[in-house]
Amino acid sequence: MALVLLGVAPLGGENQRSSAAEPVPALSPFVDVHAHLEPADPAHSVQAALRAMTVENAAKIVFMPPPFTADDPARYDAEIILAAAKGQDKLAVLGGGGTLNAMIQQSARTGDAGPEIRRKFKERAEELLRLGAVGFGELTAEHFQGVTPYQSAPPDHPLFLLLADIAAEHGVPIDLHMEALPQPIPLPAPMKSPPNPPQLRANIAAFERLLDHNPRARIIWAHAGWDNTGYRTPGLCRRLLQAHPNLYMDVKIDPLKPGKNSPLANGAGGAIKPEWLQLFQDFPDRFVVGTDQHYPEPLPGPQRWEAVVLLLNQLPDGLRQKMAMENAERIYAHKLDATPH
Repeated sequence: MALVLLGVAPLGGENQRSSAAEPVPALSPFVDVHAHLEPADPAHSVQAALRAMTVENAAKIVFMPPPFTADDPARYDAEIILAAAKGQDKLAVLGGGGTLNAMIQQSARTGDAGPEIRRKFKERAEELLRLGAVGFGELTAEHFQGVTPYQSAPPDHPLFLLLADIAAEHGVPIDLHMEALPQPIPLPAPMKSPPNPPQLRANIAAFERLLDHNPRARIIWAHAGWDNTGYRTPGLCRRLLQAHPNLYMDVKIDPLKPGKNSPLANGAGGAIKPEWLQLFQDFPDRFVVGTDQHYPEPLPGPQRWEAVVLLLNQLPDGLRQKMAMENAERIYAHKLDATPH
């Protein structure tokens, strides 16, 4: 199957489809559990997403702030998204990227994870849930420089462990961005240092300690299929899924920057690779769709949701329905209520 193109006008404009090729919708309605908006005009972003959902055949989109550091002037959190999405039953919101993540990153730098820090962290996490967030995200344990600065914190940091307890208590998931590092390695190409560090610390063993800390905490490891280190292979995913029943993964495919372990041949425009299809079939209840799509959709070129839909449309019907819809509803304890009626 060929990957088709979708063109959308920049912020302030209206959707404009390419006359050369129309985007292909998902064969089954799907929940996108990982998306972002433009904080300068969140209302327009919401409207752009609602229009795009019809084209995508998306039933629900979960928006979240990116993972910020405390000193980032662009920092924001769930309040902006919740206000823009108010009254829209097709949208849900995660919180903590602008506050909880900043607290974790700062604590990792200073070494202060004492009682007062923990108290403030817990208060903020529970406040986000009271405001209407359906989980916590986007948080990070290892994030290369991009929209936000380079960030790194041990995934078994005391505040991550505390958040796992809070998430388990309230029955909500944690969305975690973490580049896979089974061992210390030099910064892989094409990443640059600076701004990223020349040497990276191992994190998989610490990630397993986080997963083991509270088995009732549902943790979604974001961006399966989009790998910047070369270590997030189907083999590593398989080992971790076998060992940790509370681990889930969302699937992201970037057609412009497919990374080192895309599930699709030709980077993002071909058939599902056999080893990935086997992984999905062996763990049909553990994968969801998390496109990392930004709204309004950026020009030019194909959109991230199109590449993930290309994968979904190649799956057997039962597996596609699980990954597209059923797993997300179960992970979110039916808070999404995305099943079409």
